[in-house]
Amino acid sequence: MSSSGFPWGANAPPFPLGNPPNLPMNPTYNTMGNGSIVDRVPADLLHLIDPFWYQFPPMNPAVNYSVGLVALIIGIAAVSGNFVVLYVFLSTRNLRTPANMLIVNLAFSDFMMMAGMFPFLVVSCFNEVWIFGQLMCELHGFIGAWFGCQQIWSLTLIAKDRYNVIVKGIGSKPLSFKKVALMLFFVDGFALAWGLVPFFGWNRYVPEGNMTVCGSDSVGTDAWSRSYIFVIWSYAYFVPLSTIIYCYFHIVKAVAAHERQMREQAQKMNVQSLRTGDDGKTSAEIRLAKVAIMTILLWFFAWTPYVVINFMGVFYRANITPVVTVWGSVFAKISTVYNPLVYGLSHPRYKAALNESMPCLSCIVGRPAECDDNKSVTTQESSDAKRMEQETAA
Repeated sequence: MSSSGFPWGANAPPFPLGNPPNLPMNPTYNTMGNGSIVDRVPADLLHLIDPFWYQFPPMNPAVNYSVGLVALIIGIAAVSGNFVVLYVFLSTRNLRTPANMLIVNLAFSDFMMMAGMFPFLVVSCFNEVWIFGQLMCELHGFIGAWFGCQQIWSLTLIAKDRYNVIVKGIGSKPLSFKKVALMLFFVDGFALAWGLVPFFGWNRYVPEGNMTVCGSDSVGTDAWSRSYIFVIWSYAYFVPLSTIIYCYFHIVKAVAAHERQMREQAQKMNVQSLRTGDDGKTSAEIRLAKVAIMTILLWFFAWTPYVVINFMGVFYRANITPVVTVWGSVFAKISTVYNPLVYGLSHPRYKAALNESMPCLSCIVGRPAECDDNKSVTTQESSDAKRMEQETAA
């Protein structure tokens, strides 16, 4: 087959299409003489394509169009949702607290990741190949690595802050703006560093399997590139996940103990409850348990497929396909949509501010009086219990 019919023009591909040298063929595909998924890749990107991908046939256009449509929906929802969170938190004085700056940082990470990635992903999917050149491919992968890592560690800081307030209570040092600034400087700088290192030779940013999205090279066979996959996912997945699980486990445990004490005290006082309007309301530990479990599961299901695919590229790359890689990438981006819901709409004062500044959204977030669980706390509770109840509502 002549190479003149492909986008690289007179530049021949590294080897005959569909038959890479010294590469075991994936038994699912038999592309000998039928072309390759790499056929449409521009000439300036060919040197970035791992020989592994040449064995796969061109993808069905319907798959690329489906991915593009899903990415478009996710992108619009994520950018608009996180913009609203940023606007409300930063424009409302009583929401500009040290703890809420962690939520602002999370929303900023999600907003920047999707604003900088989804337009290019959508256009490339509908063109069935990355069309923006090598520089934009590298920047695309860099933005995903930088703000993806920043997002994950922002979630970890939020979990740690709630752990300090609820588990340690008044024994913990109050969170100040100075302390938050230092925490965010460290975390955001840490994420930026991990995004930059591929530019200096430790791994690289390349078109992923379906050739419409760019990310780190997870199918490279050299030990140096593989070590990057091990290290970055240790610090950007396993350590944060372990920390989040630890924090929320002890939060639920502490709130359950607090609720048990409240019930015992109510029995001693011969009253049904120390809270007004407690009948018909879900107990605090159940509410918090649901939030904690939802937080962990959503985070886990969003990022785990992408992490598994990366490690499959290292250990079992014969089982990797272009379709698998692109859907793993899309799954990870879903987290940018639900984060505003979990960490924004579950915040009572945020709901009130949103209803005031954007009343057109009241049908989505509900009326503030219906959402603010803080009003159920009575004067019989100690100040420490009030703090715990506020964090439960948030």
